[in-house]
Amino acid sequence: MYAPNPALVARSIVTTRVFDAPRELVYRMWTEPEHLVKWWGPTGFSVTMEEMDVRPGGQWRFVMHGPDGRDFPNHSVYVDVVPLERLVYEHKAPHFIATAVFEAEGARTRVTLDMVFETAELREHIATQFHAVEGAQQTFDRLGAQLAAQSR
Repeated sequence: MYAPNPALVARSIVTTRVFDAPRELVYRMWTEPEHLVKWWGPTGFSVTMEEMDVRPGGQWRFVMHGPDGRDFPNHSVYVDVVPLERLVYEHKAPHFIATAVFEAEGARTRVTLDMVFETAELREHIATQFHAVEGAQQTFDRLGAQLAAQSR
């Protein structure tokens, strides 16, 4: 089971959820643009995908559109990709390293997303200014709803 590095906890936002779906499906939802655009981001947000090349060195560019009309461009580079097990990407601005771990639990899947910021102050700023902790929970809520829709 994934365990965050204790030395990095003050710099991290960690979100964990067990989804009632097989690991293969959950992983596809994270790595196939046609699925990811349906659930990525907090409640009320939508996504325009620009590029998603899921391989080490591959670019991931998208724009999140907020319910207030604001756009939030995102650019990440994949650092490590282990199909069905792990995605690691470097988000450029604000800078953080994200690790998404996919663990099979029978027919269910535990997903842990660990975002590690350069400093505890930056982590706190992002958590407070952009409501990143709540946003991550809402994003996982949306993934759960999308997975439920897939199984109907």
